[in-house]
Amino acid sequence: LQKSLNETFGADKYSRARKEVLTYMLSRPMQMALYFCTGVLDDETLFRHYALNVPFYTHFTSPIRRYADIMVHRLLSASLGASSPIKMEKEDIQRQAEHCNDRKMASKRVQELSTDLFFSVFVRVRA
Repeated sequence: LQKSLNETFGADKYSRARKEVLTYMLSRPMQMALYFCTGVLDDETLFRHYALNVPFYTHFTSPIRRYADIMVHRLLSASLGASSPIKMEKEDIQRQAEHCNDRKMASKRVQELSTDLFFSVFVRVRA
């Protein structure tokens, strides 16, 4: 598959963009991670990471990148005793997580539509 894709990219000024779009389209079927507040979920099996095969998992990036990551940093810091407890109810944290999920999904959908449009143009030009 990778060899076929590399041959498809070509060597013109759009080859890099085609490579990114096609690679993205092939990875799109993977399930998107969701933020949630563990305090509102009773089923701890929802905390596991299937691909890594670990029962408890959290993920975050630099706290300057997204609000959700700032929240994760703050909650982890408080849970480890490195900072004062968060003065939010777990239901409020869950609402924030749901809002972050909604925004992330909306952004992903726009990205997918843009990719579909670019791919349509690519196919039309190549046909």
